[in-house]
Amino acid sequence: MRTWKQLTIHINESDRWHRQPLYLALVEKARERKLAGATVTRAIAGFGKKRTIRTSRILALSADLPIVVTIINCEDAIAQFLPTVRTMVHSGLIGLQTVEVLHSSAIDQTI
Repeated sequence: MRTWKQLTIHINESDRWHRQPLYLALVEKARERKLAGATVTRAIAGFGKKRTIRTSRILALSADLPIVVTIINCEDAIAQFLPTVRTMVHSGLIGLQTVEVLHSSAIDQTI
């Protein structure tokens, strides 16, 4: 039985990698590595190490909302991708956890 990992990267909307949004650069690198997929989620509200609350509410609109990039793949593929992520993410949080994949046509194609 294969072990699946979920890589979760918490960054800010304003974070950049070579003048491009970091979240987009991470997605492109994941695609280049032929990972099963990546999802970018823009938060409604959140805060990070500076403890400043950022929100999408109209009266307190932040231009730098939290972003979460999630990638699920087999353990080996994630392990090979992690050094790239660590190079690209300078300020943010990178989490890794084991997940149970019940069904995914994208992942089934990579087995």
